[in-house]
Amino acid sequence: MAVHRNLIAGEWVEGKNAARNINPSNLADVIGEYTRADAEQAKQAIAAAHDAFPAWARFGLQGRADILDKIGSEILARQEELGTLLSREEGKTKPEGIGEANRAGNIFKFFAGEVLRQAGEKLASVRPNVDVEVTREPIGVIGLITPWNFPIAIPAWKIAPALAYGNCVVFKPADLVPGSAWALAEIISRAGLPKGVFNLVMGRGSEVGAAILADKRVAGISFTGSVPTGRNVARSAVERMAKVQLEMGGKNPLVVLDDADLKVAVNCAVQGAYYSTGQRCTASSRLIVTEGIHDKFVGAMVDSLKALKIGDALKPETQIGPVVDQSQLDQDISYIDIAKKEGAKLAFGGERLNRETEGFYLSPALFTETSNQMRISREEVFGPVANVIRVKGYDEALSVANDTEFGLSAGICTTSLKHANDFKRASQAGMVMVNLPTAGVDYHVPFGGRKGSSYGPREQGRYAAEFYTTVKTAYTTA
Repeated sequence: MAVHRNLIAGEWVEGKNAARNINPSNLADVIGEYTRADAEQAKQAIAAAHDAFPAWARFGLQGRADILDKIGSEILARQEELGTLLSREEGKTKPEGIGEANRAGNIFKFFAGEVLRQAGEKLASVRPNVDVEVTREPIGVIGLITPWNFPIAIPAWKIAPALAYGNCVVFKPADLVPGSAWALAEIISRAGLPKGVFNLVMGRGSEVGAAILADKRVAGISFTGSVPTGRNVARSAVERMAKVQLEMGGKNPLVVLDDADLKVAVNCAVQGAYYSTGQRCTASSRLIVTEGIHDKFVGAMVDSLKALKIGDALKPETQIGPVVDQSQLDQDISYIDIAKKEGAKLAFGGERLNRETEGFYLSPALFTETSNQMRISREEVFGPVANVIRVKGYDEALSVANDTEFGLSAGICTTSLKHANDFKRASQAGMVMVNLPTAGVDYHVPFGGRKGSSYGPREQGRYAAEFYTTVKTAYTTA
């Protein structure tokens, strides 16, 4: 089996060792072997990006736009192939995998357009015969550290703006899912970028990630992952005054009011909490339900969960795939046990499942009779586990929804325009959904949260410029 190599300074190079990429739907299925870089190779990639930056920062705008558009076009042309690979290595269903690949292609096309939409300001000075210009410039080498749950979309929404605004990239994907990252890097490598502008260094965070964090030549670090790791990234970046952008955890609420359309509410809850096997930072893991609709909602949820098809991610009938690996499965089961010990009632699911092939299958778990002070309500599980919290009315629902250290996404199901508008204003979250699942966002608008969920400028859309550029003010006298 050929080993997939890292890309450094335009060359494919072997790392110090290699690891097998295993299909979580079928543990006997080896997707491929992928090399792992060490700290020294990470430094080589950083040096290559640093050397390439001056010329790339001044590269013609049309040429830069054409390169990004070419990348996007190839991703879209190959979306079924790439989506199938993604589902095979990560475990989300094939339609979800293809949809993610489609999103990645459109992200590159969007930022191809943004290359030509960069704007500045020309202002009059308060002093006579002086002109003022305000422009944006790239910041230099960007270290990108991405998670395993969206192995092509999240890299795309970091790589595309970094390149669009004239930065050079050192990309470290999650060690667990290198396949999609390598496929994306291979497409990028043939798009016409000068050598060193884009570099792929697969490997462990303790080696590759640590080298990126410590190197003074890395001007900015964009990280998506766990809260503890994010805090470490922030400390390392701030210590050496590097720019930093963090997207971390969530404990997202979905409020269901008495006047909600029950069918809509259940669909939002099932889609938001359990699709992608609940492995999304935007998953609605806290279902906050007013007492008038509570029992009907729980009954309808159980009926809906019973009908879900759990199985191999590549099978057409599958609605929920496996958990990504044994470690994540152990974490999910641990939280299910914790909830039971806290006194929560397991209304459905929570069992390890057997299928035709050995894989990490877990029945979606729904808890009732929970409070917002239980660990199941406070800590991110990152799996197909959700709990229902009964509240008296809207005011209590809003208070419970905001009572969390996180603030990424929040949703409400209601037919009341009054409550919908108030929730949009009062919710302490970066993204708010009305009669929609908390998971599922567009690629051309800002993504990010508040409190412990995010730190630094927003990702995606034109707001990405806030992180990937720096502002310069220039004065000229006649």
